[in-house]
Amino acid sequence: MKNTPSGIDRAAPVVARRELPIRAPAPAVWALLTYVPGWPTWQPDIAEARALTPLRPGAVFHWRTGGVDITSTVYAVDAPRLVLWGGRSQGITAVHRWTFTPSSGATLVVTEESWDGEPVRADAAAVAQALDRSLAQWLLHLRSASERAAR
Repeated sequence: MKNTPSGIDRAAPVVARRELPIRAPAPAVWALLTYVPGWPTWQPDIAEARALTPLRPGAVFHWRTGGVDITSTVYAVDAPRLVLWGGRSQGITAVHRWTFTPSSGATLVVTEESWDGEPVRADAAAVAQALDRSLAQWLLHLRSASERAAR
């Protein structure tokens, strides 16, 4: 893929980062997050999600959140440690990175995302706050579903 990001854009006007320990093994948390068609079953902010193939570099998946249709392309996968995807929607270029690190009976999940584009630059403070809230919610939903499945 041409011009494939190798990470989030740390120079973007909005960059958010959240982390949360999840009491479940990394492969189980990984399986939940990377099975895109299952997202709406545990992530209530996502209305629908479709992927024709497993997540691998170059794979494309489609999802709908907050009334916005998003098409994402996978840039990197290192199962069960890292997945990086991104794309453009409504004038915003987003890159989203997830890492999974086993840590004393749990998995430390870190999610980082960068956003750039005219709508972001127009009100970076409000966009940053919304993105930070979104990442926090993703992690809480992922933790809840992962820990429920691990019981």
